[in-house]
Amino acid sequence: KRRIARETLDIYAPIANRLGINRLKVQLEDLGFKHLHPFRYRVLETALKKSQGSQKQIVKKISEEFESAMADEGIEGEVVGRQKHLYSIYKKMAEKKRQLSDVVDVYGFRIICNDVNSCYQVLGIVHGLYKPMPGRFKDYIAIPRINGYQSLHTTLFGPKGLPLEVQIRTRDMHRLAESGVASHWIYKADEKSDAGPQRRTREWLSNLEELHQSGTPEEFLESVKVDLFPDKIYVFTPKGDIMPLPKGATAVDFAYAVHTDVGDRCIAAKVNRGLVPLRTELQNSQTVEVVTSKGAKPNPNWLTFVRTAKARTAIRQHMKNLRSSESVDLGKRLLDRSLKDLGSSLRKIGKTRMSAALAELGLKTHTELFEQIGLGERLAPLVARFLADVGDEAKAGSNKASLIIAGTEGMVVTYGKCCYPIPGDSVMGYLTAGRGVVIHRNQCGNLSNFRKQPEKWISVSWEKDIGREFPCQIQTDTRNKPGVLAEVAATIGDCGSNIEQVEVLGRHDDCSVLLFLLQVRDRVHLASIMRNVHKMKNVIRVSRDCA
Repeated sequence: KRRIARETLDIYAPIANRLGINRLKVQLEDLGFKHLHPFRYRVLETALKKSQGSQKQIVKKISEEFESAMADEGIEGEVVGRQKHLYSIYKKMAEKKRQLSDVVDVYGFRIICNDVNSCYQVLGIVHGLYKPMPGRFKDYIAIPRINGYQSLHTTLFGPKGLPLEVQIRTRDMHRLAESGVASHWIYKADEKSDAGPQRRTREWLSNLEELHQSGTPEEFLESVKVDLFPDKIYVFTPKGDIMPLPKGATAVDFAYAVHTDVGDRCIAAKVNRGLVPLRTELQNSQTVEVVTSKGAKPNPNWLTFVRTAKARTAIRQHMKNLRSSESVDLGKRLLDRSLKDLGSSLRKIGKTRMSAALAELGLKTHTELFEQIGLGERLAPLVARFLADVGDEAKAGSNKASLIIAGTEGMVVTYGKCCYPIPGDSVMGYLTAGRGVVIHRNQCGNLSNFRKQPEKWISVSWEKDIGREFPCQIQTDTRNKPGVLAEVAATIGDCGSNIEQVEVLGRHDDCSVLLFLLQVRDRVHLASIMRNVHKMKNVIRVSRDCA
């Protein structure tokens, strides 16, 4: 029961709030509070009942004052005394460290008008009757909340200094506040009158299923919670439209909020007409413009700083599609090479044999087969023997590499962090289910574990010219002298290498052991770096680290 109560307060009530269904939110919060903290619930319930008797007269008197002043100005409207619900009282006591009497002795009023102009007129009337508290006015009509809620909020100094909390809204706004997104269907609102916040709320609801499909249950819960509990900011599009975002949202979040295609193709952003990096956190009232390019694609690194569920979902979906495309290409290359080792090829296999083989394997298309091979879920040599219709005793007699690494294979070819292989190293590839091919150096200490499954190994070689850099580790033993780390780093930089990370492995009386993670082009580049570092007077030894 306590678990369900906690879920209700953490998830279901916030979802009702996100959808703008206030009545349901209040019911869920009070029920969750009652079963999670029964003693506190009873104490608050008793105290609230005692205070209500004395409050009725004050509420009636002030309501009549408001109604009389509105009638004098010819404004039609309804004034209702608003009763706080128990969980909101409890939250206010906990968050603001207030006594029960401070929270209970706040009088709430709701004034419902016929139109927006009347709302602002009534605001002037109540401010004329009682002085407003500084900093307590909120205009949610001009800038609605993210769930579509609209109302004017103000707090007044009432009789004897008692706080009066007043909400002013139209009948349509009141209907939306109570029924939220459901009011669109309940009252059959037409599309022309469909306010932007209401539309966005319904879009969020329809995106829940998309979020559910975006990954694991943990990812889904994380995505939903990000949207349920945002501290909001409001920014503007170049056309002046208001865009609500969670606090900490970046230019990439804004781009995806505009449209998924805009997010996928964004390359830069302008804030108040000035260019800023995409990871820039946005602030209230900024005007944001997104710069796009047709050939641009989402960057996986964006996942480290985006805040909205929509952005995370879109980036992850792109990565899945990209991984699928890359695995299909890799699988096709591996299978074709394995077939050539058997004296055949994909072209020679033909459509008839391929269709029959796919049917036997329970697959619909050759693309599925290539993807499974590329992801390591099927072994290319075994599939090649099956397609070529040769026995298991047949062996690939060719010494040619099954895979030539160009460094552009993407996410389906990765490089072991246990040994950091680089071009020029003697290497082997290990097929890992779901990850594709992992490249290891022949001297890697982990090979003894992998050799128990020889069928998962494929021979690989490097392309002659690879236009990228690879991570690599070197270990140095240096004398304990001031500035020696800076000297070694400068020498590495002079050799045209970037240092990604430095770690102190050990420190003795006169010697320190340092581990550098560098970016290098190949073995020749690495040898040049190690040679120059070894020449330094405070460097005792340089070695390439390998587990």
